[in-house]
Amino acid sequence: MADSKKGKNRCSFCGRSESEVGLLITGMNGFICDSCARQAYEITEEALRASRKGKGLGLTMEELPKPKDIKAFLDQYVIGQDDAKRFLAVSVYNHYKRLLQKDHGDDVEIEKSNIIMVGSTGTGKTLLARTIAKMLKVPFTIVDATVLTEAGYVGEDIESILSRLLQECDYKVEEAERGIVFIDEIDKIARKSDNPSITRDVSGEGVQQGLLKLLEGSVVNVPPYGGRKHPEQKMIPVDTKNILFICGGAFDGIEKKIAQRLNTHVVGFLSGEKNGHIDKNNLLQYIAPMDLKAFGLIPEIIGRLPILTYLNPLDRDALRRILTEPKNSVIKQYVKLFEMDGVKLSFEDGVFDYIVDKAIEFKVGARGLRSIVEAIMIDAMYNIPTEHPESYTVTLEFAKRQMERANVSRLQNM
Repeated sequence: MADSKKGKNRCSFCGRSESEVGLLITGMNGFICDSCARQAYEITEEALRASRKGKGLGLTMEELPKPKDIKAFLDQYVIGQDDAKRFLAVSVYNHYKRLLQKDHGDDVEIEKSNIIMVGSTGTGKTLLARTIAKMLKVPFTIVDATVLTEAGYVGEDIESILSRLLQECDYKVEEAERGIVFIDEIDKIARKSDNPSITRDVSGEGVQQGLLKLLEGSVVNVPPYGGRKHPEQKMIPVDTKNILFICGGAFDGIEKKIAQRLNTHVVGFLSGEKNGHIDKNNLLQYIAPMDLKAFGLIPEIIGRLPILTYLNPLDRDALRRILTEPKNSVIKQYVKLFEMDGVKLSFEDGVFDYIVDKAIEFKVGARGLRSIVEAIMIDAMYNIPTEHPESYTVTLEFAKRQMERANVSRLQNM
């Protein structure tokens, strides 16, 4: 409002004149000072936080992404692995429903179903996690288990997992407490021996013991910036009851454990008649919790990861599709890079088959496809921005010549 006596504009909320405030913002029919604007923002944030608390996502059951919708989204970016996608989609969907669960007085409380994915390197475990993070309406973070050690040793504490989750949602505890955490390389914390008294396994069984309270659900005091770098910081209590944990690992060598349990042989001619139907080229499809125990995970942590799924090894057809079909495929990325220079990039069909053959030869899986394409394209990417042709076609002869010049041993030792 305007002061008729002194001719000064005043804040419509607190009544102070423009000379008494730092800034007076003019509206259509009134004014607001910087102090009232700040208080209005804080009141709004508090009201929104209170409305979110207890309502989970702010969505209704009808608005939740259904398992088929989640899988359809994953199909756009990840080729194959239908079983793992279905398990992941159902687990995430049930996590949403837990957040929307209302108390009907029937004492039925839906427990979270943490999931563990087993698959050899390059089959898409981390890619599945990164892809599903694109469509989620809850905080999501990916952490690496290889850096975790017992408290007091060099490395990161278990609580640093939740520190990452807090950082993802700007330290809003209510949002972090309904998030999803993907723990990669979970197999790297398997205990090294059945007898823990032989050596001090600081990054094995001790870390698994520390993870138990996080996986099952408890209030954990989390250092927001990492406990060992800032020991003086104030801890933030986080309840992990509604945090969904998804774990992934290669579990290299677990096929031997599965073969022993199935009483079959990975190599050789002997095989029982009852096991004649077993596919020895993909033993991971028969994985069971007891195999994880034999590998080195403690029974307590296996029990807190009730959903166990696997990823199939990639065959030639899958690698060929991975190279070109997904929305973010390697080939589409290079086409986009050249397009930004005004150059239309194309490939002969034989080039794709050649790249896949090299990936199989080097045994680098899907992760190595980019390295092979990079070795082929490096000279073209160096020269074309300067020469600036309208179009450029990568021929099979050019790809073979570039691979011969490349440091093949570097690719083989990835």
